Amino acid sequence: MVIDIILNGLAASGTYALLAVGFALIFSVARILNMAHTAFYMIAAFLFYITISFFKFGYIASSVVAIVLTVLVGVICYKLFFERVKEHEQTVMIISVALAMVVQEIFSLQFGGTYRGVDPIIVGFCEIGETRISYQHIFAIISIAVILIATWVWLSNTRIGNAIRAVAQDAEIANVMGINDRHMCVLVMTLSVFLAAVAGVLMAPIGMVHPHMWTQPIVVVLAAVILGGLGSIGGSLVGAVILGYVETIVAFLLPGGSFLGPSVALMIMVLVLMIRPEGLFGVFFEEERL
Repeated sequence: MVIDIILNGLAASGTYALLAVGFALIFSVARILNMAHTAFYMIAAFLFYITISFFKFGYIASSVVAIVLTVLVGVICYKLFFERVKEHEQTVMIISVALAMVVQEIFSLQFGGTYRGVDPIIVGFCEIGETRISYQHIFAIISIAVILIATWVWLSNTRIGNAIRAVAQDAEIANVMGINDRHMCVLVMTLSVFLAAVAGVLMAPIGMVHPHMWTQPIVVVLAAVILGGLGSIGGSLVGAVILGYVETIVAFLLPGGSFLGPSVALMIMVLVLMIRPEGLFGVFFEEERL
């Protein structure tokens, strides 16, 4: 059971980490609370399912199509709905929830409420001790780790990454220094949706695709971002890993634990915030973001 928890926890926490890092990025740079973030995760999973099941694309082609189309949808949503009202956080949050609900209803009308599966990209199992783990899980875990490391290196060691960090710390000063904060916001939205889309494509063969699959992850992602500290990318990553493992442990050890994971995640978030209101790695000052 310990090995099961470790391996399944890696897959769950990795998925939440991709989503949480993307959510924290767009919040840090554009100050947008994008409640539709996991809806893009759902869109990518459905597009991956559609291209494989109906158009008979291969896995690589389906992945590329699903990710590219999802990113395009995300950027269009940002330009049409978020950019012009991003100074009003409550308005953006309401609009993003409405968008997520519209996407949910579109998929519900087209596919009903049934759960649909995607065949694994890599078929087969390997044994670790007495535990069997699918190659699909191993592929997803390795892919997530590579993408997260690449994102961190890109943000930390490139000129564009430095520009993004500058806008996150002070958009007005960044503009004075010649950095176009509007372009940086669009770029970060692209990266944020890309991370969500990759998570959707990687998790579609492991879990099930359905029109309500965005609702549970957004609860855990919000809890992870707040637990780690709003504005802290590393904190969001740590928060996602903690809550991913908590959810997995609860699912394995408690009756009906698979339904209790989000509730336990929220309780942990509340307990931590009662002791440390800014979160584990949160900041008190705007200039300390990222």
